[in-house]
Amino acid sequence: MNQLRLTDSNVLLDAQSAIGDPLTMIAQPYQLYIERTDATKNMARYYAMSIEPTLFGDACLIRRWGRIGARGQRLVHHFKCEEEAVGLFLQLLRQKRMRGYRPKPYQQ
Repeated sequence: MNQLRLTDSNVLLDAQSAIGDPLTMIAQPYQLYIERTDATKNMARYYAMSIEPTLFGDACLIRRWGRIGARGQRLVHHFKCEEEAVGLFLQLLRQKRMRGYRPKPYQQ
């Protein structure tokens, strides 16, 4: 640590940074994985979402979807605050539930 006050710059390296501020972190984890399968239509789809913090303290909603067993597609939405990301997360969840997506059944 820099214990001496003799410095050659105006920036203190010991000062707290805004990146470590707990108020900018995601309040709780948001993760979802749901599937839609129908053997009569040869349908096996997945849809996954998560809200994660960026390096700059913003929130991003990451969406992934495709056929089960395949890589699928990915789309990332960036937001200034977590509330906006949660709003879109819940809206997309309602849409997918209406289309028949359900959580993956537990198998032993």
